[in-house]
Amino acid sequence: MTSHDTSALARVAARARAGAQGPGRAPSGAGRRGAVLNDDADGLQIAGLTSLSTCDWPGRLVATVFLQGCPWSCTYCHNPELIDPRTPGVVPWAQVRNLLSRRAGLLDGLVFSGGEPTRQPMLGAAMREVKEAGFGVGLHTSGAYPRRLAAVLGLVDWVGLDIKAPADLYEAITGVGRSAHAAFESLRLVLDAGVPVQVRTTVDPTVLDEDDVARLVRVLRHLGVHDHVRQEVRALGTTPEYQEALAAARA
Repeated sequence: MTSHDTSALARVAARARAGAQGPGRAPSGAGRRGAVLNDDADGLQIAGLTSLSTCDWPGRLVATVFLQGCPWSCTYCHNPELIDPRTPGVVPWAQVRNLLSRRAGLLDGLVFSGGEPTRQPMLGAAMREVKEAGFGVGLHTSGAYPRRLAAVLGLVDWVGLDIKAPADLYEAITGVGRSAHAAFESLRLVLDAGVPVQVRTTVDPTVLDEDDVARLVRVLRHLGVHDHVRQEVRALGTTPEYQEALAAARA
């Protein structure tokens, strides 16, 4: 495991409260149209916190935060309560800070999951805190916001990226046009940055058949993906309508 500075989180938090940018200076990104970073990690909308996970970052012991809000409504989403961006967070970032300070030497890192973490402009500030405290930073993303992903990639040590389907079938899963463009652009950004990445595909049999999956595998291989995990869809937590469609597809 990595060594951690147990006082680093406290120093970073104190600096944030004091206004690390100095009096009279606007926060990073203020005044710029489309800014994607904000210096106040305390503003994160956190829907949940797992204090110990062995599966959210392969080979690492981590804590995981689940951030509120997602622009897509995927057919098989089993956390639909995380979609609405207007829902306030229920876990304060201070609680995450406290957990990490108590788990120094026990945890390898913190994974930011969702929802879609890159939706939130405070993500970069939170990642910087985690990095300065000596922990690794993992990110689960659907790639919905390529520009926002690019803004934080320099802070990320590992990415779990959902690639849901061949491009022509993406909208059938996400319900959103041009979602394939965003996802594959995000994949290109991660690969070009050289950040370790695991691409995950949850196979939705109401949309994809084996030929579709094979097409996707060929595309990913051509793009240079070496770690691709195929996941079986779960009915638990999905809508009644999807559960009915899934049962019919599996019949």
